[in-house]
Amino acid sequence: MSDGQETDKNIEIWKIKKLIKALEAARGNGTSMISLIMPPHDQISRVTKMLGDEFGTTSNIKSRVNRQSILGAITSAQQRLKLYNKVPPNGLVLYTGTIVTEDGKEKKVTIDFEPFKPINASLYLCDNKFHTEALNELLESDDKFGFIVMDGNGTLFGTLSGNTREVLHKFTVDLPKKHGRGGQSALRFARLRMEKRHNYVRKTVELATQFFINRATSQPNVSGLILAGSADFKTELSENGFNQAIELSSEILANVKFIQEKRLIGKYFEEISQDTGKYVFGVEDTLKSLEMGVVEIIIVWENLDINRYVLKNSTTGEIIVKHLNKDQETDQSNFRDSDTNAELEVQEKMSLLEWFANEYKKFGCTLEFVTNKSQEGSQFVGALVELVEYSGTSWTLGHLMNCLMIGKFMSQTSNQQIVMVRCRGVGPRASTKALAKSPTFVPCLKSSYEG
Repeated sequence: MSDGQETDKNIEIWKIKKLIKALEAARGNGTSMISLIMPPHDQISRVTKMLGDEFGTTSNIKSRVNRQSILGAITSAQQRLKLYNKVPPNGLVLYTGTIVTEDGKEKKVTIDFEPFKPINASLYLCDNKFHTEALNELLESDDKFGFIVMDGNGTLFGTLSGNTREVLHKFTVDLPKKHGRGGQSALRFARLRMEKRHNYVRKTVELATQFFINRATSQPNVSGLILAGSADFKTELSENGFNQAIELSSEILANVKFIQEKRLIGKYFEEISQDTGKYVFGVEDTLKSLEMGVVEIIIVWENLDINRYVLKNSTTGEIIVKHLNKDQETDQSNFRDSDTNAELEVQEKMSLLEWFANEYKKFGCTLEFVTNKSQEGSQFVGALVELVEYSGTSWTLGHLMNCLMIGKFMSQTSNQQIVMVRCRGVGPRASTKALAKSPTFVPCLKSSYEG
């Protein structure tokens, strides 16, 4: 998988996570919320007929309000299905119904999409909530891992992708056993035994190259390779050994994403420790660098809680873009012009993460989401940084070092965006080793620092 495809996949996973979170939080009155999932090769006509039957059954519900809500949801589902001639190759997911908003008002919603990979679940439920359990299947890793299981009787080659295991090839071998007989020929017997063992290992290596290396590109065709077996070829393992190897390596496989994350953030830390100038952080500097076209990678925490507002000055008609966190959204001064006190009308509101996901390709860069589950990720949480192609930061390493020595950042709010502008309590000059070893490096996007 190319870097571009991997980035697209990660963004789709992030969108699914965001959708699941929103759907799980939604609640309705009665059982007027429909969850409908159709796997690949299902028939639109079958589901349409089923909804028609449900419509007839629902007419018998005594509660008028509940009956009307369910009939409305079924009608919405039927109308949306008319947009599809057939079920898309990866299946179809549809959620529709009337939900209750935070201010107690009712709102009709309809969400339909084709998953980014095939979904095997089939679901139809009417409830007071949306059922998203089947969507978690889309979040499971589909990376393919290779397995080589060796013992004294042969070798097995297999792959594991998600919950699917496959035996690619296996062969047997008859190795001479170690013994103390032979008299004057004992050395010759030992040499022959070692030669056969060597030939056995060489054959295994050649087959491993055949199965796990792409001949056209000379690159691995698996995300990782697990070697399992008996140290002295004594124990017969075969397919039972394959199952045991999968079980014993489960923790390793689960940490593959964390390893990738550690490398990504480690590269960023390395740029800082070497004072290359190929890094910036903070919303304003990030967006300026994007506009300049110098960004190579944007690294962002997947739960960054900042919204992008497009505002219009009610007096002059000027368009202003602001990026506000939850606390700043409650401050009405952010929605008034600082000079004229004119009201700034909200034209558009969007999560900054969603804006990045939609726009990053226009700037010729890649977008990487990180979590706070690895040590490096937890140091990074709340930060928005990027690795740029050439120097694009106004902060010197000395400034950053002094901030890291005391572990405190202070940021101020400009007219338009949140920016880290200076640090409090600047101490003596620090060495680059202090940054590399600092376990408290947590860049943040807070509007103020108390303490």
